[in-house]
Amino acid sequence: QVQLVESGGGLVRAGESLRISCKVSGRVSSNNAVAWYRRAPGNEREFLASITRAGDTYVAAAVKRRFTISGDTAKNTVDLQMTSLQSADTGVYYCACLGGPKEYWGQGTQVTVSS
Repeated sequence: QVQLVESGGGLVRAGESLRISCKVSGRVSSNNAVAWYRRAPGNEREFLASITRAGDTYVAAAVKRRFTISGDTAKNTVDLQMTSLQSADTGVYYCACLGGPKEYWGQGTQVTVSS
């Protein structure tokens, strides 16, 4: 079992930055990657970024210039640093543990960007 808990969401103004965090616990294998997704109101779930246990990262082209993913193995956290936030970034942000026989998802954290 793997547990993921997101934190750090909130209300920010357009143009500001925000860092959200995913605390990962449980049996995470070397094949697993942790990813960030978001679901904006009325939209499908959207992939944002991922990081492997080896530290390899991938960020979706749509947010690559503004979002950065990083991991802290000592704290078992995966953070998503978001800059120049826009109202279109509003949504629920989820982290997920992928790559194994089962996917695990957190409950999500709300990010609201006011214009």
